[in-house]
Amino acid sequence: MNDISVIVPINEINKTIEDYFHKCIQSVVDQVVKPKNVYITIANNKPLTDFFDSWEKPKDLNIVVLKNEGETDFCSQVNYAIENMDTEWFSILEVDDEYSKHWFKNVEKYVTYYDSIDIFLPLVVDVDATNNFLGFTNESVWAMKFSEKLGVLDNNTLLNYQNYQTSGAVIRKSSYEDVGMLKPTIKLTFVYEFLLRATYNDLQIMTIPKIGYKHTNMRELSLFWNYKHDEEIKLIPEEAEFWVGTAKKEYFFTYDRAIEYGN
Repeated sequence: MNDISVIVPINEINKTIEDYFHKCIQSVVDQVVKPKNVYITIANNKPLTDFFDSWEKPKDLNIVVLKNEGETDFCSQVNYAIENMDTEWFSILEVDDEYSKHWFKNVEKYVTYYDSIDIFLPLVVDVDATNNFLGFTNESVWAMKFSEKLGVLDNNTLLNYQNYQTSGAVIRKSSYEDVGMLKPTIKLTFVYEFLLRATYNDLQIMTIPKIGYKHTNMRELSLFWNYKHDEEIKLIPEEAEFWVGTAKKEYFFTYDRAIEYGN
């Protein structure tokens, strides 16, 4: 796709993440139809700047490394890249994930045919850290009588079912900006809140029924791995319920605002 940019947010580097990173970038190199740009948004710290100063970029991709001086949470990293790009569409690639090689070729066909769609979700293959298959995500909208319109995600469905991913999705930049982008104050459920807000504002979201993305689930020392295994920050059911409830309360508000966390 000539009019799409890929965003890869990174806020830390170590041997494990470096290995994942090379695979994720290779999955962009291997695309049958390549994106126009790749924006790697990094926290401006010495380990990351040293790594990217010495990293040899693939010659067949236009890669821009953006050093973010501000907040480096996932939402802020994505939004910072959006402010620096000039393409109509973008896609988020997490550092430990990979695209399937035909993803952008398939999206190009769907964008041309379904010109009213604002967000194209991939059929996601979830794997564990050893690459064992765990399941699929985003496929549920193709089940009969699940959504109001087959293949399309709607607000009412989201209020009852939360398991959707935007990683790998292809999103219209102007629509993303119009509804307020990702909200950094929403922790854990920021993807869910964004999708609720998008559908509430009548953005059209379709899952392309072809495998487009591989997501590494519960990688050691990743955010959600820490929430499950680190005793100091271990997620309790009440906190998970709080963030789901917060997403359902906040999606009516277009722009990010302070969240009352309670006692």
